[in-house]
Amino acid sequence: MIPRALDDLNNYLKKGKVLVVFGPRQVGKTTLLKNFLSKTQLKYRFDNGEDFRITELFSSGNPDKLSEYAKGYELVVIDEAQKIPDAGSGLKMLIDNNPELMVIATGSSSFELAGTVGEPLTGRKRTLTMFPVAQIELSETLNRYDLKEKLEEFLVYGSYPEVITAESKEEKSRIITELTHSYLLKDIIAFDRIKNSRVIFDLLRMLAFQTGSEVSLSEIGKNIGVDAKTVNRYIDILEKSFVIFRLTGFSRNLRKEIVKKNKYYFYDTGIRNALISNFNPLSIRNDIGQLWENLMFIERLKRNSYKNVLLNSYFWRTWNQQEIDLVEEREGKLFGYEFKYGGKIPQAPALWIENYSEASFEVVNRANYLDFIL
Repeated sequence: MIPRALDDLNNYLKKGKVLVVFGPRQVGKTTLLKNFLSKTQLKYRFDNGEDFRITELFSSGNPDKLSEYAKGYELVVIDEAQKIPDAGSGLKMLIDNNPELMVIATGSSSFELAGTVGEPLTGRKRTLTMFPVAQIELSETLNRYDLKEKLEEFLVYGSYPEVITAESKEEKSRIITELTHSYLLKDIIAFDRIKNSRVIFDLLRMLAFQTGSEVSLSEIGKNIGVDAKTVNRYIDILEKSFVIFRLTGFSRNLRKEIVKKNKYYFYDTGIRNALISNFNPLSIRNDIGQLWENLMFIERLKRNSYKNVLLNSYFWRTWNQQEIDLVEEREGKLFGYEFKYGGKIPQAPALWIENYSEASFEVVNRANYLDFIL
């Protein structure tokens, strides 16, 4: 078992509230639940949203039936809750009529689950996001030397649980490829507004090749044969289904700063590499800088999420090509980070120092990256 940051769900449970656990498919949400339930002293029942009887019950709008279903239990757990139409209304009715009850609901597709859960449960839920395995989680069983020894594996094959535990590189590449094509994009392509899976894959491949660069939606649209509005809609779905993360530009309204374009990172570098069918070792790759930037950004995101660090994240770039990969705004202060896989240590951009004299600047490289993500 890989220790997970959310292992003790007791920390998040509250009577009369629904704990919603989001996350991509295959990151270990069901394993997390079953591991928690095997140790809990609470009297619980566990059901799956794919069960027709559960779907019918929670969609019935019948408070008496729901109360009868929960009677005698302290905790109700619904895995794959996104399969239940209008799940939020059913869950709201359940806890409104059973205020001593605790509920956990999980879902792999936030665009579905958020739509059916979010609004009805306003003020009645706590939301957690579970990611592919984080370095901060692996540090519970591996020391810093071991993590550095496995760095190339994380950059090339990513951090899904089944990939990490696979023995060979061939098995890792097979698993992450299968996961990309059969599991991760299953919900997206099945989504009723997605008519052409080829367009989604073409879009993802273009984003993969432009990882860490500012992206023009109209340019991408021309290349894949759809308009910019359609590209934007697909990107929104890919974000909400935990495939990519959008990073916006930072500006204090200085005319030299770029803010209209966004940068995109993949929640997992293995997924990114599977989309472009490239599992080559680092020694013969020309995209190491992109992989490094993606890994550092997403591991920092996981760390901040699991440690409940409140902040805003941006990138910073000017029209004359001065840039900083990541800017964090927390507690009223600015922190700039530049990601460099190689040994060269760049200086802070002159305009950054000139316009944000109170801000910090740090280069994150192979020598110090574990301090940054742990």
